[in-house]
Amino acid sequence: MTITVLVVDDSKLARIVAGKAIAALQPDWTRVEAGNAVDAMDIVGSQPIDVAILDFNMPDKDGLELASELRAAHPNMPIAVITANVQDEIIARVRALNATFVAKPVTQEALNGFISGAALRLKKAGA
Repeated sequence: MTITVLVVDDSKLARIVAGKAIAALQPDWTRVEAGNAVDAMDIVGSQPIDVAILDFNMPDKDGLELASELRAAHPNMPIAVITANVQDEIIARVRALNATFVAKPVTQEALNGFISGAALRLKKAGA
């Protein structure tokens, strides 16, 4: 079964950087991109998504709101929230949603722990 990861960021460059890191870590995974939370929820509603990587700062709805919606619909989905806003409150809110905090700039090294953990969880779940 193919694993599909959704990358949501209002910055095209940030989506490209995250996509390259994911491709290096899990070349067999399929990547889908969205530029905002509304588009992301449309994608999640129209096709199976296994993993989500969400930007925190977006214009319509922030990554925590989107993570909360995804968590409600998909309790076991591995979710990462990426941001340069490294404050204890933000990190705590991300973890309260059972999501992973990843600091920007996004690099292969920064995503490695999350992607490895997500792959293991999905394998155990039979995805």
